[in-house]
Amino acid sequence: MKRIKYVLAALLTVLTLLWLFAEQPWAQNYGNLFLLRAAVVDYTGFIAMGAMSLAMILAIRPVTLEPWLGGLDKSYRLHKWLGITALAAGVMHWLWAQGVKWAVGWGWLEKPQRGARSPIEEPIQKFFLEMRHTSEQVGEWAFYAAAVLIIVALIKWFPYRYFFKTHRIIALAYLALVFHSVFLIKFSHWTSLSPVAWVSLALMAGGTVGAVLSLTRRIGQQRRALGVVESIEHSESDEVLKVSIQLPRDRWEGHDAGQFAFVSFDEHNGDEAHPFTIASAWKNDGRLSFYVKNLGDHTSRLPATLKAGDRATVEGPYGCFRFESDKPRQIWVAGGIGITPFLARLEEIVHHGAPKNAADLFYCARNPDAAFVENLNQLAQSANVTLHVLVDGHGIRLDTDKLCADVPEWKDASLWFCGPSGFGNALRQGLMSRGFGASHFHQELFEMR
Repeated sequence: MKRIKYVLAALLTVLTLLWLFAEQPWAQNYGNLFLLRAAVVDYTGFIAMGAMSLAMILAIRPVTLEPWLGGLDKSYRLHKWLGITALAAGVMHWLWAQGVKWAVGWGWLEKPQRGARSPIEEPIQKFFLEMRHTSEQVGEWAFYAAAVLIIVALIKWFPYRYFFKTHRIIALAYLALVFHSVFLIKFSHWTSLSPVAWVSLALMAGGTVGAVLSLTRRIGQQRRALGVVESIEHSESDEVLKVSIQLPRDRWEGHDAGQFAFVSFDEHNGDEAHPFTIASAWKNDGRLSFYVKNLGDHTSRLPATLKAGDRATVEGPYGCFRFESDKPRQIWVAGGIGITPFLARLEEIVHHGAPKNAADLFYCARNPDAAFVENLNQLAQSANVTLHVLVDGHGIRLDTDKLCADVPEWKDASLWFCGPSGFGNALRQGLMSRGFGASHFHQELFEMR
């Protein structure tokens, strides 16, 4: 999470410094409210478009940025906060742009008289001036649309199947805002090679590519493989569906334990792709397994509708939850369906050799399936991993005290957590209060929106 905060802070700092360098507001006299308004509108628009442009770039799931951000789950969290930043800056931009106009209309402010303008002979500058009014109108309505769609995206109870469709429309609003920005950036910025203009151009070019890929549904197209559902197993006790998918070997280059993929079942959810952690190790045979927990409207329908032989599209792999550590011991903590990356890691150890790290696996669940636990125990024994099963209903819960008591060497370990965020945060804070290094606590962000 710190890396996300650093990237967001760095973006805002760099954009602010570029704007200050170009405008040099300390040399201006803002005794006139309208001059101050122009400066604030210019700055907030620059920040809003910078944040929204980077959010659009991250939306295309660029794998080259994953190592820098700590994985696609962290990238999506940054995407979310960039959207919030763009919304906040956009609201400020809109209030200053419209509020002063309202004050003039209500008679609270008097608009200063402008002197006669000399005619503009340069054709490009003249064209930009003629397009100003149109771009203002387009930008205003695009802002309204983007604001509503961003707010909808932040509402967790809004059904995923509708979120998936409405969120794509933001790309249209973004393209309209690019049109708005190009003509409303000061023309002098374009002609003077100002960093404000050219950084804006670079960010908006990248954002435009992202918007077009989103609208044409081509995000991740080169990383997709079309396969067939080979088998399904439904455990009613813990409401988990195991789905095994067969992919062509030449369309899937392999994956590491801990990574995830976007999966869509064509006959059952149209073009909706849901992220699921891969629960099996790569054995060069094209087979992937996923455990799907009943957590929403889409996943609740799959046990009754999905069947062997159905087509499935898998996109990936993504993520940096790869169990790489220089510590002599590892502690794995799984909360419920968060067991999936550890299943893949156990299989990986069994089929590809023992790791250099000793490991303890804590599996915490409310109603675990007995057969699943038995298979998990056998797999852990084969991988020489110490398994601890904690069932909430039995009054035994994992906290910092129990973890440290069960693993006395915890100070010399790295910890890998996958499960509910509140559970993970409690463990992180408890361990850090005892001197555990934050860089050795690796946590998957369960929420992708």
